Amino acid sequence: MGKLIILSGPSCAGKGPLYSSLRKFYPDLAGRLRKCVLYNSRSPRPGETDGEDYHFRKREKIEALRENNDYLVLEVRTDLQAMDIRELTKMLQNGDVFFEGNPFVVFELLKAGIKDNIKTLKIFLSPLEKNEIQELKEIGVCIEDFIADVMRRKLLRRTSRHKGLLGLKDLENIETRASSAFREMQMAHIFDAVLPNHDGEDSENWDAFYYPIADARKTLKSFAELLENGISEESEKWPADLLGSIK
Repeated sequence: MGKLIILSGPSCAGKGPLYSSLRKFYPDLAGRLRKCVLYNSRSPRPGETDGEDYHFRKREKIEALRENNDYLVLEVRTDLQAMDIRELTKMLQNGDVFFEGNPFVVFELLKAGIKDNIKTLKIFLSPLEKNEIQELKEIGVCIEDFIADVMRRKLLRRTSRHKGLLGLKDLENIETRASSAFREMQMAHIFDAVLPNHDGEDSENWDAFYYPIADARKTLKSFAELLENGISEESEKWPADLLGSIK
């Protein structure tokens, strides 16, 4: 039985470019992983491929999967997503599997007992370092509002780069994702390792040059170390009380 490698974090934290960079610069490591592809009700973003990034389906098609016990179906921010649990189990019988997803999906997977039957390596990508959060708390900053502000700016940059002028639905979607980030980061303590990364999906540091630079480079190297050895000096372990309990 293989190991399930889980990469999670808030929307726009950099999960997509991190995995793409792993495939480009660490092809041997990436080649060991088979990707678990979820169903998603949203439209593909530029550069995304149906069947590779997600199975993009209409919401009603995914909603119908609730009738099948082999699927885990969840409302994630503004999207409806589904995972084929039986397919995941089959994939794990043939080696390690990579799953990139929302922390709420990971939480439900763990609650369903998937960790009881298979080995997992759970990695959380955070837009802030533990020390930054601690310092902000010490000076009386509202962490929930601060995180929402950080992610709102990142999401605005990413969406503007993809779409140009933004409509009301785009702005509402951004607000939903930014507002959800704090609750998602409250789950970081259940992960084996937290990788702080200031270069989210809005950052050019992933692909403006031949090789990632700044935090993108550091995060990529740490991710590769975790996959290879299970440890990285740059990773953090967060205490449960860093951001409080999920409400």
